[in-house]
Amino acid sequence: MESPHQTASPILPGRWRRYLPRFSCATSFRLKTSFWSELGGSVGDLGTYIPIVLALTLVNQLDLGTTLIFTALYNIITGFLFGIPMPVQPMKSIAAVAISESQTHLTVPQIMAAGISTASVLLLLGATGLMSFFYRFIPLPVVRGVQLSQGLSFAFSAIKYIRYNQDFATSKSGSARSWLGLDGLILALSALLFVVLTTGSGDSIDESEPQSLLESREPHRRRRPVRRIRILSAIPSAILVFLLGLILCFVRNPSIVKDLKFGPSKIHVVKISWDDWKTGFVRAAIPQIPLSVLNSVIAVCKLSADLFPEKEVSATAVSVSVGVMNLVGCWFGAMPVCHGAGGLAGQYRFGGRSGASVLFLGIGKLILGLVFGNSFVKILGEFPIGLLGVLLLFSGIELAMASKDMNTKEESFVMLLCAAVSMTGSSAALGFGCGIVLFLLLKLRELNCFSSSLNKSIDSNDIDSNLLH
Repeated sequence: MESPHQTASPILPGRWRRYLPRFSCATSFRLKTSFWSELGGSVGDLGTYIPIVLALTLVNQLDLGTTLIFTALYNIITGFLFGIPMPVQPMKSIAAVAISESQTHLTVPQIMAAGISTASVLLLLGATGLMSFFYRFIPLPVVRGVQLSQGLSFAFSAIKYIRYNQDFATSKSGSARSWLGLDGLILALSALLFVVLTTGSGDSIDESEPQSLLESREPHRRRRPVRRIRILSAIPSAILVFLLGLILCFVRNPSIVKDLKFGPSKIHVVKISWDDWKTGFVRAAIPQIPLSVLNSVIAVCKLSADLFPEKEVSATAVSVSVGVMNLVGCWFGAMPVCHGAGGLAGQYRFGGRSGASVLFLGIGKLILGLVFGNSFVKILGEFPIGLLGVLLLFSGIELAMASKDMNTKEESFVMLLCAAVSMTGSSAALGFGCGIVLFLLLKLRELNCFSSSLNKSIDSNDIDSNLLH
């Protein structure tokens, strides 16, 4: 049998092979749980994906068909390379700047310039090995602080989606959502309770273990609850919620059928002027780069190590992956993307355990992009926002729960301060910097205390020695 260490591409120098994901088609796409669980996990990150893509399409005239096709290919390729439900999500800082009303909206060439600039930096950091160096030496409490802040930020946004009407074209919340209706509070809360009932707190029962073994670990009176949990866990709650949302799109506005046009969008090369490069880099790439380094590479690698310890996902591979994706797709007008820790948490939360999960998602996007092209935005515009909020809420909670392994008060202190600064200042880079400084100060304090106690011990020994003499 071939060793997994021998599956790396032989055409690359030996020094690079240790940074590459070990892959084969058989292992990457092999189902680790049931088909329905992997399918449910495939839509786990759509609570983030759909609102941002919809906003960029409505406000900045981004071509949805092109984005669907390219992100579909990204999903399929990354699922094959990494063998885990590695997400492909929008670059959130670029999207936030692009649709912000505080300044003139970014044009498509400016958005693409920002994506290419960010991708170039990540590719450089990955290719030189600097990203792996940063990953090895960044303190764990600081990484957990970034994950906690991102997870809570997703959860807060999800609550707003559920409670208030949303205008993605202006990125603002509107009036309070009504209780009744096809996008009312009752619908969203019912979906939320349904997900809690079927998935619980997110802990899944290992499908590979026989029922008798599971029951032997529990008292006799617990056998029925174990069977019940098995049945409920087998329900693909996320995919059912998403399919319900798609059905309600046509129920809410039957006329969208007439607006649909069949066939893919025409793919063309985006022309980027020198002014577009300057505007895109200064306004969007500069705030995106630290977020991509921290959340799209460092946090993703750490979370994947927590969730999939048997799979080695290196910071170099993830960084190069983000760089290559955007250096290809952005030239054709595809939305700048990255690998987000929130998307990975969401797909895991709803059952994704292998590359098959993102393979299913990629196939779905590819079909929609080829069949409907840019006209699919008409359907997304009618999707119940409350249901998106439900999906996003559980993604955020799952990501925030990664911080539960802080075992000391000192670690928790660093993590919480890093998260608080990140959320208050709306900057993961600012929180990261404060967390690093705080961590070093605490280590310096311990060093001083140790030195002081050591000196006192030495002085005490000297005094005792003099008394004896």
